[in-house]
Amino acid sequence: MTSTQPALFVPHGAPTFALRPGAAGAALVRMALSLSQPRAIVIVSAHWDTAMPTVGTANRPETIHDFYGFPDELYALRYPATGCREAANEVIAAITAAGLPVKQDAERGLDHGAWVPLRLMFPEADVPVIPLSIQSHAGTEGAYRLGQALAPLTEKGFLVIASGNLTHNLRDYQLAARSNGQTPAYVRQFTDWLAEQMHTHNIPSLLDYRRQAPGGAQAHPSDEHLLPLFVALGAGGDNAKVERFHAGIDDYVIAMDAYSFLPQ
Repeated sequence: MTSTQPALFVPHGAPTFALRPGAAGAALVRMALSLSQPRAIVIVSAHWDTAMPTVGTANRPETIHDFYGFPDELYALRYPATGCREAANEVIAAITAAGLPVKQDAERGLDHGAWVPLRLMFPEADVPVIPLSIQSHAGTEGAYRLGQALAPLTEKGFLVIASGNLTHNLRDYQLAARSNGQTPAYVRQFTDWLAEQMHTHNIPSLLDYRRQAPGGAQAHPSDEHLLPLFVALGAGGDNAKVERFHAGIDDYVIAMDAYSFLPQ
């Protein structure tokens, strides 16, 4: 028997999050320990962006170090994940059944948006991992529809983990790092607004965040790091129990909030 799994939105922060996980990392560990053993993990990273939904089908997805200028010890880290062709086929079938186009990629590995949180949450790499891309051109509604396509899989023991950040403005990070290191007011205003909309399940406002949220466009000069949130939101189903299981800020401007969407 397999247990219904939640859909999770988790932060991956800067690549150095892998070396200094702090409070956010501890929250991810606690969440993973609270779960029943998933049948497979569908990992959706902000750093894999394609024209149409694409499912990774590699038997042993490689660890991709898709960054530069960081400490050497970071490049030595690996996550020895295994894939599962049967599980990947079920992901492909679910996306197809929802009327969405889908492609396969037998070579795709795990970028840092995927392996950094997975390495914290499942350090034994004992659960098959299926990467799935986002489509930034499709916006928030496209990400939400993709998540809805995954919702039936949660009842079959698939754990959907969508990885991004609730705020992601690298220019503001550079400004803060060069000056007095203060967190701009919009960071907390935006994350608090998101939390309110999440707990009232105000999907229309969430999908229209760039116009309705305080600081929405400044929090995300481009959408890609927030789109995984909408995938997780859709995958949790229409009546999901919403839990913000971590709230915090790293590196002055990067919100590290994490959410669970448990189907009801």
